Amino acid sequence: MKSPFALVIGFILWTLCIAGSAVSASESAPIIIGGTISLEGKYQQPSMMAQEAFKYWVEEVNDRGGLLGRKIKLILYNDKSDPELTKKLYQKLIEEERVDLVFSPTSTPLTIAASEVCEKNKMLMLAIATSSGQPWQRGTRYLFQLYALADRQFIGLLDLMAKKRLKTLSVIYNDQSNFNLDMVKGIEKWAKIFKIDIVLKRPYQNGKKELPGILQEVETASAQALINSSYPPDSYELLRLLDKSPYKPQVIALPIAPVHPDFEKIVGPIAEHIFAPSQWEPEERIPFPGTQKFKEGFEDFTGHMPSYHAASAYAACQLFEKAIITTGSLNNTLLRDYVATLDTVTVLGRFKVNSAGMQVGHNSFIIQWQNGKKEIVWPQKRQTARPVF
Repeated sequence: MKSPFALVIGFILWTLCIAGSAVSASESAPIIIGGTISLEGKYQQPSMMAQEAFKYWVEEVNDRGGLLGRKIKLILYNDKSDPELTKKLYQKLIEEERVDLVFSPTSTPLTIAASEVCEKNKMLMLAIATSSGQPWQRGTRYLFQLYALADRQFIGLLDLMAKKRLKTLSVIYNDQSNFNLDMVKGIEKWAKIFKIDIVLKRPYQNGKKELPGILQEVETASAQALINSSYPPDSYELLRLLDKSPYKPQVIALPIAPVHPDFEKIVGPIAEHIFAPSQWEPEERIPFPGTQKFKEGFEDFTGHMPSYHAASAYAACQLFEKAIITTGSLNNTLLRDYVATLDTVTVLGRFKVNSAGMQVGHNSFIIQWQNGKKEIVWPQKRQTARPVF
């Protein structure tokens, strides 16, 4: 018979062996990152760019051996551009999939829905596609913004108009989005500063039904410039109508849709000279570190050029990677505390947030389609071409 002492020693060794195996298995298990993307609905076009950027970064990191010695597993669900579904899917990611980290969805409404779940579970979320200030008016601690705020995105265009001595502007907008509402507030503020008269300000809810009638009002107002603040489906419908209209303003400006690399292929010749605010462009002369490498790598991975939606998603990945490596941890509270104090530069540009988590470091550009490609026309120090009116 074995002595009691030998049995105790054997039990201790067996326990240590089991514990060692568990630690080893934990260290080799993949880091699980979850999120949602919009495979359908009004946020589909920018969301597809974000999805490609997430997948590109995951492949890039896994090819280098992963993070903290662990590969990354990516889980993305289709939120169908639906806030309620988004909320349920993030709940599933956290409770059932047991994700280590989360990526944000696209748009302000979906980000608000997702962050409600993530905030309760103390999960860090870097908002890759919201420039509205609304998500940060709820006292969140784990939500941080990457985009420049919406109310500042048309400053450059109004500045260019003032220098060209254009004095009248029509503004139409889909009022079902806080992004559009914030953007219009900014347009009103800066138009007053630049002494530009808004001769028509017209909200709508259903672009397909209402835009034909609204265009008649726009034609009657006959302003020198027209801005439509909306998501791509409404922008494409407006351009289809304008193409047949006798009204030819000196300025047509839209957010989101014109920054997509396939914009001209989608809308045809009317793309020429259209203006848009952009958070980033794949331009070598933009002095953000890694821009050229990201642009070339993304194009090799997807077969097409990235838009700023892709750059923002990739920038969020860069921030996660930096936080994980620096802290040596996947603890979301530690990562949150680290990101909150950062003042750094990603491929998107400067990242610095205030105490509420809102972006204060990043600034947007104004682009214009000229001769079949996007050109940066504002600010002057970033210009790749002069604006054409």
